Amino acid sequence: MTEVPGWTRLPDLACRTVGGSVVWANDESFAERENLIRRPEPGFRTYTFGHKGQVYDGWETRRRRESGEDRAVVRLGMAGVIDGVVVDTAFFTGNFPPFASVEATSASGHPAPDELSGWETVVPKSPLGGDRKHYFAVSARRRYTHVRLTIYPDGGVARLRVHGSPVADPDLILPDALDLAALEHGARVTGCSDMFYGAPGNLIAPGQATVMGEGWETARRRDDGNDWVEVELAAPGVIRLAELDTSHFKGNAPGWASVRGRDARTGAEFDVLPRTRLQPDTRHRFRLEHVPEATHARLDIYPDGGMARLRLFGGLTPDGLRVITERYQDVR
Repeated sequence: MTEVPGWTRLPDLACRTVGGSVVWANDESFAERENLIRRPEPGFRTYTFGHKGQVYDGWETRRRRESGEDRAVVRLGMAGVIDGVVVDTAFFTGNFPPFASVEATSASGHPAPDELSGWETVVPKSPLGGDRKHYFAVSARRRYTHVRLTIYPDGGVARLRVHGSPVADPDLILPDALDLAALEHGARVTGCSDMFYGAPGNLIAPGQATVMGEGWETARRRDDGNDWVEVELAAPGVIRLAELDTSHFKGNAPGWASVRGRDARTGAEFDVLPRTRLQPDTRHRFRLEHVPEATHARLDIYPDGGMARLRLFGGLTPDGLRVITERYQDVR
């Protein structure tokens, strides 16, 4: 597959910024395994040599002088259903592996790499080229926690992207106190007015934004309108506290914001947070009272600008807990 498939717009479940980790590799003689899941696109500077040779922004193993293959194991930052995998050999030209495969497994608890078992092939052994992205669709509709990249026989891979949909374990959430808008709990962005500088999905990503580029930012408006983003909550629930975080946005923070709720089952719409003044580079928290049950929330910013994170803390309704539980059971 050479064209960019639609599933690449889904979250990267393996990325370091969402908690992913390369927990093991059998070899990293030339370039460290951790580079595989870095968020930035790979880079390269010619004639940049370290004590291991030319510095590569990727994972690179030694030249094999015996039979075998090289492997790296990644613990997903967000367990979920994998829709597709990208194996990127950017800048590896005379040292890329000619073939690769990907396996996945689902593990409970916090196992060590050598305790993982039950590997299933999600990408069969496939040919690779140098200095290009390779797109592999995945058909298995199961929830996975780890993936294992195998390269044949050796060489370098710049990035491994694992795109899919997070699926939360209902045993590891508190139904009465959770972020209903969290990507890791199953929330997703369903629409937005503009994403010129930053993707709206960043708003609901795990953790705090460390730089402006890890948030959502729109172009400067030259009309009388305003920008907005809509989120489908992880499951039906009641929002009790909203966090609107403008961290790192200083000269480009919105002046005001509001949040509207919607119940897709009844069509009802209502105010969650009325239009409220915001400060630059600030985590704003607002306690909410008497908010009806919601399935969706819409953040409006006035007139434009950037937001780092949106958190909507609350509790699942009985129907919401059922949705979370069934989603997990359907892909086990």
